[in-house]
Amino acid sequence: MSTAAPDSSAIQQLLSIMAQLRDPERGCPWDRKQTWQSLLPYTLEETYEVADAVDRNDTAAVCDELGDLLLQIVFMAQIAKEQGLFNFDDIARGIGEKLIRRHPHVFDNTVYASEAEQKQAWETIKLAERVEKEQKGLFAGIPEAMPALRRAQKVQKRAAQVGFDWENWQQVVPKVHEELDEVAEAVAQQESFTRIEEEMGDVLLAASNMARMLGVDAENALRISSRKFEKRFERVEELLAQDQLSLEAATLRQMDVAWEAAKREEKAKT
Repeated sequence: MSTAAPDSSAIQQLLSIMAQLRDPERGCPWDRKQTWQSLLPYTLEETYEVADAVDRNDTAAVCDELGDLLLQIVFMAQIAKEQGLFNFDDIARGIGEKLIRRHPHVFDNTVYASEAEQKQAWETIKLAERVEKEQKGLFAGIPEAMPALRRAQKVQKRAAQVGFDWENWQQVVPKVHEELDEVAEAVAQQESFTRIEEEMGDVLLAASNMARMLGVDAENALRISSRKFEKRFERVEELLAQDQLSLEAATLRQMDVAWEAAKREEKAKT
């Protein structure tokens, strides 16, 4: 695989292909009718497929999926260009300027005394950008559509920047237990579903806060654990099949035995 500098002609070719696909007379009917809104589900899907390829450490798949994601960016940029809003060069120029602005220690000979000072400078620069965009409020600029766990950690991080935070992760542990107890209490008292849902949300919020303080991306951690559960359960199905049992026919006890066997196999491989 090539590691040479980016080939500008490859980018230009991709932009030209997209323009041709959107051509009002000779383009593809499906491509011509797309909008930012109609493309959004595909963009999110491609992002998740990149994440999946990265989780599998599949180099070829990462390259392929990044191409699919780049297509969505080029597609949206072409739509914007047709409407006279902006173009791909504006996108590239904007992110380039942002990178230079946020890394004065690399591009402007600024020297920071410590990593903590550099991190604080980064946040100060980002705050100035939000002010320039007239994004008011501590949580301005955090997208509502962001996955809930990731957004929770973003919100908590902003609150921590003004001093509203725990001193260490150990202090969060009792809070997690407290929120779990409140769920159990709400269920025991036959509270409304809305109340139970709210209390469960508090559990997840507290858990995501604990993850943040441990330096763990809660969204990524849950995705990894979900995939681990999925693979382990696939192995459970295989083990049951060896005993001529289907998932539907197996008892809970039989599935538990297979589950523990699958766990032991995993540990033996590590």
